[in-house]
Amino acid sequence: MKPNFRFFSNPDRNLYFIRKLKAIVEGVVRASSFITFALLLYHLGYDPEPITYAISSFIFTLCLILIGVGYILKILLNEPSILVGRVILEILLSLFLIGFSLLRWNVFGMEFSEGILNYSRQYFLVNILVVILFFIEVSKYSLSINRLKASPTLVFILSFFILIFIGAILLSLPHATTNGISFIDALFTSTSAVCVTGLIVMDTAKDFTFFGQITIMILFQIGGLGMMTFTSFFGFFFKGNYSIENQLFIRDYINENNVGEIYSTLLKIIFFTVLTELFAAFLIYHFTDDSLFTSKGDQIFFAAFHAISAFCNAGFSTLSNGLFESGFREMYSMHLVLAMAIILGGIGFPVFINYYNYLKHVVVGGTKKFLGIEDYRHIPRISNISTRLSLYTTGILLVIGFVTFAIFESDSTLEGLSPYGKFATTVFGAVTPRTAGFNTVDMTMLTVPTILIYLILMWIGASPGSTGGGLKTSTFAVAILNTVSIATGKKRVEVFRRQISNETLQKAFAVIALSFLVIGLGIFLVMLFDPQLSLIDVAFEVFSAFSTVGLSLGITSQLSTASKLVIMICMFMGRVGTLTILIAIVRKAGQERYKYPEENVFIT
Repeated sequence: MKPNFRFFSNPDRNLYFIRKLKAIVEGVVRASSFITFALLLYHLGYDPEPITYAISSFIFTLCLILIGVGYILKILLNEPSILVGRVILEILLSLFLIGFSLLRWNVFGMEFSEGILNYSRQYFLVNILVVILFFIEVSKYSLSINRLKASPTLVFILSFFILIFIGAILLSLPHATTNGISFIDALFTSTSAVCVTGLIVMDTAKDFTFFGQITIMILFQIGGLGMMTFTSFFGFFFKGNYSIENQLFIRDYINENNVGEIYSTLLKIIFFTVLTELFAAFLIYHFTDDSLFTSKGDQIFFAAFHAISAFCNAGFSTLSNGLFESGFREMYSMHLVLAMAIILGGIGFPVFINYYNYLKHVVVGGTKKFLGIEDYRHIPRISNISTRLSLYTTGILLVIGFVTFAIFESDSTLEGLSPYGKFATTVFGAVTPRTAGFNTVDMTMLTVPTILIYLILMWIGASPGSTGGGLKTSTFAVAILNTVSIATGKKRVEVFRRQISNETLQKAFAVIALSFLVIGLGIFLVMLFDPQLSLIDVAFEVFSAFSTVGLSLGITSQLSTASKLVIMICMFMGRVGTLTILIAIVRKAGQERYKYPEENVFIT
């Protein structure tokens, strides 16, 4: 019988076959990634029986080989990709996974009794890759999130909910803590980490193991940048393309109006974050004393943990007393490095991107003019009004914080320090209430005027589009400008030769009103549930929670379960945004085709 080659000669059927095969390979890789990640967490969090230990280790290694083979098949089945770097990375990843898995498996002897944790000690990079591979597969789903037909605002809120819940489960694992943890405390810690607050009900240094501390660090790293920013970037990089729906959906998260620049903007955000954190970690490592650590690994982890915590404005520390810990409180150069990382993280990614584009235009245009290629072309207003307001307001608030801290704390927390120590402590004292949460002084020794100034600085918070929370600098600036315009009789709010829109003014008023409502209700409820606490302490706690600062006057661990829930809600609403939540739950009104007669309301 003559063989039928029509199937292979039909381009459409060949393409259908390739697509089905790619879908199968994708499914195997995805399932294997989820299985290896689940097994890794199981071995990290529990003490399995010997038989379970051996079988799960065998399945773990088998899945790694399937992932490696799957990536090779995907490369062969895909069309030539523009992202050559992605192809090279996938080839290296495949060879690494297959090679090290076979090496551990001992191929011929089939010795698979060695466990995952032993494997982790010998080939630590493989287990790191397991986490990365799992995250890549989850990230690919983010590119399909638009199929849910949900608004970007609602998806943004749900992403934080999901991350907080996953974090609470991981922190509840037996090996995450030294003496166990209740679910409410795990949920509180996870919320504080994801919302980059830093309030703690348990000692991060003593009550959490290395696995628990790593989990907290990952939570505030993802929470600082936003779940959708991370997943969108990695999802595109490893999938290779965005649909038009993806681009329209993602642009709202990163404040990018130009659809064609979405991936470029994501790349800039990730690059700026990694570069800043690496540089800060290097300087922290350089300025810390080796004798304070048991090993170089502990010192490196300390530097990395605090660099990420500072840039994300999280305020978490692996020191029981924070930076006021004995031996660390005099490391003023390290404190200044952390202060700079806090400022860079809180200034906002739109500011960085604005000035990056400006410098790029100046350098490229100047080079072309120097080489005689073309004349320099001036492009006006690269730095927009939002960027300028954020920078000016941040600078003014830092100066106010510096001056007031120096005056009010001269006879208290600054007393007895060296001149350099006073300068560094004052700088840090001005920076930390801007949603950072670190402390280099004993918070219970702060004077009352300083505490009141801190309440205002915490309430204002960081800039929009940053890793910090709070009311936001631009919102506060717009409110002040509006007040000045009304007082001077102006009909418009103008700044930097631009007029601020009425929509912006309305949003600023709404955000301010909602912030007072949430903070006031939070203080009332905590005082209701814990009447034994001081009002000033509770007010400071709620302001700190809503503004995702993390500073406390020492009452966090004394809160009842009901008060912890109130503080968690305040942290969540402060990080996500009260107006964002309101927009997500309230149905939008249609465009009115009518207009009532206008009438003034008596206001004094």
